[in-house]
Amino acid sequence: MERWFEKRRVNKVLEIAYRQMAVALDTINDLEKAIKAAADGDKKSAETIINRLFKTEEEVDDLRRTVFEELTKGKLAPRDREDIMKLVKNLDRTADHVKDSARSVLVLLGSDIPKEMWEAYHELASGIVSTAAVLRESLKSLGEDNARARLMSERVEDEENKVDRKYLEIKSLLLKYGRELNPSALMILKDLLDSMEEATDRCADTGDYIRVLTVSFK
Repeated sequence: MERWFEKRRVNKVLEIAYRQMAVALDTINDLEKAIKAAADGDKKSAETIINRLFKTEEEVDDLRRTVFEELTKGKLAPRDREDIMKLVKNLDRTADHVKDSARSVLVLLGSDIPKEMWEAYHELASGIVSTAAVLRESLKSLGEDNARARLMSERVEDEENKVDRKYLEIKSLLLKYGRELNPSALMILKDLLDSMEEATDRCADTGDYIRVLTVSFK
């Protein structure tokens, strides 16, 4: 009977974590849309989307706190509790880096950024969306179909590698346009690039924790 209750507790925690991932994915989708609007010269739409992103990110924080509260109610093994907490913290950090990216985009809307540059960042954002979508499928399967959860978590690394290649391409663009851009704008573009890479890295780290949990939840 006790094991049945503990399984219910784990399932509830994973349901909340999945909801957190879904909301975090919403912020990533909005970042992609905001950058696309910026590339199209639609600053007003970009600002509207970013403001929505900021509000959505607050929900990610609320869900993280809810998961932690649920973890204190059960009698999970310390290692399992720690791994779930790390997973949830990484989801939260992903949203934090997306929020930092959105702040940079908001500031850059007032600068004259070459369209080629915006388009490259849009492609990078699309890659992060794809990475997060695969991660979401992995988390969705955790606890129900652990083999699929593990397989999808491995695919997260493949998507991350694609983003890494785009990251290097954008670095080359920063060199290409370095003399044309305002030094402050160039610095913020670099901050944007780094924040977006960090968001992708946190997705990959979350995938690693999912693989660990597929062993724990057998």
